[in-house]
Amino acid sequence: MLTTLIFLPLAGALGIALLPRGREGAVRWAGLGVSLLVLLAAARVFQAFDASSGAMQMVEQAPWVPAFGISYRVGVDGISLLLVGLTAVIFPIALLSSWAAIADRVKAFTMAILGLETAVLGTFLSLDLILFYVFWEAVLIPMAFLIALWGGPNRRYAAIKFFLYTMAASVLMLIAIIATHVLGAVLLWERTFDIERLATMVLPVRTQGWLFAAFALAFAVKVPIWPLHTWLPDAHTEAPTAGSVILAAILLKMGTYGFVRFGPTLFPDALVASAPLLAALAIVGILYGAAVSWAQTDLKRLIAFSSVSHLGFVMLGIAAMNEQGFQGALIQMVNHGVSTGALFLIVGVLYERTHSREIADYGGVAARMPRFAAIFTIVLLSSAALPGTNGFVGEFLILLGAFRTSTWWAALAVGGVILSAVYLLWAYQQVMHGPLVAKHPERLLELTRREVLVFVPLIALIFAIGVYPKPLLDRSEAAVQAALERLNRTAATTLPARAVVRVQR
Repeated sequence: MLTTLIFLPLAGALGIALLPRGREGAVRWAGLGVSLLVLLAAARVFQAFDASSGAMQMVEQAPWVPAFGISYRVGVDGISLLLVGLTAVIFPIALLSSWAAIADRVKAFTMAILGLETAVLGTFLSLDLILFYVFWEAVLIPMAFLIALWGGPNRRYAAIKFFLYTMAASVLMLIAIIATHVLGAVLLWERTFDIERLATMVLPVRTQGWLFAAFALAFAVKVPIWPLHTWLPDAHTEAPTAGSVILAAILLKMGTYGFVRFGPTLFPDALVASAPLLAALAIVGILYGAAVSWAQTDLKRLIAFSSVSHLGFVMLGIAAMNEQGFQGALIQMVNHGVSTGALFLIVGVLYERTHSREIADYGGVAARMPRFAAIFTIVLLSSAALPGTNGFVGEFLILLGAFRTSTWWAALAVGGVILSAVYLLWAYQQVMHGPLVAKHPERLLELTRREVLVFVPLIALIFAIGVYPKPLLDRSEAAVQAALERLNRTAATTLPARAVVRVQR
């Protein structure tokens, strides 16, 4: 089931490659059809998942390079399930949003999107370190091409910067993967890259610290955590709308997923010991990202910097080291994907009409596009964490978890909540209200049916998760508890009493 889910987009991309030139309509429909089949496959996995179990489910395994202990091994638990579902929802939306925006090299664009989906799904479902690394790195190729070939004026600079930042950090992770394998061969008397098997070995805290630092750097760049965030605004600004949506909604979550997946599993002592540092960086990112967002004049860069702030909340939930924090971090990954993905779609709608992202070039848009204004209002309130929307659920759980660990963490992070409401409402007021100042007001046409259809599933998720998050929380609860039990068990034997109390709280 999982192998079909992972490789169905790639198979679709290869099938699209066989279509004759000049059949852009067929290519678009074929790409959308494949992505919807992936969504159906993900829904089947979601339905078959046993929410009461914290173990890996639907595991599939086959030898790959047995001489070195490398295998093809995939599986899903409550942590990866939510991100698989988010991926399956976002990709058809991204393809549908690019229906009219991408008119050049449509076949290559569609194939890149589908190839990227396979790489992302493989990253979330891999249970072998080498397999994980292959999928992790494979994400870079189609994403870099999406930016470089279909992006803005400075697209090549942004693509190269994105590629070099993430590639350089990932090389250190590869070295740590090999070192972990060597240690496993010594301690377990077995050559393996199996994540679950390697999790059974007990490493000294200092050794864990060095290995975790290499992994954490790769994850921190991908999140991105301040001050490793400088590639993100350029990549977002220059990427096409579909690329920005996928980058914000999915690719950034690969970093936060890495912390949740590998920290408690392979390096629990190091994760607990580094929690104060992660919390400090997260809080700085929350406040810095929010303040810099308020200073932007480009609407797309404003949303890009807001991701630094919002993902700071996710990292704060992870650093809290308790169930509320972990659960809040997981559901906020989904929420950020939905809300920020929708914000980038909103910018795309405006840009397709006026070819400008400058906030000063707009004003009074609500009078010309009332349906668009209503959708913008809902998405803005979701991003600002209004009660009743998805953003509130995640941020509330994260702040609750942070408060249980340190009242100062929660008190400082609340400033980010206030600032996010300030810069979002300011941007909305500048663009949507006041006198009509657009250079070409006749181009501000109301949303088409296709554009409304793009927003419908995201609006539905905003209210569904905001009102009734139980289906998501239930499916992640057992996996989160299993991760925290491992943190408790290992911290109690190797760490100072102060750290043990923090985890147990």
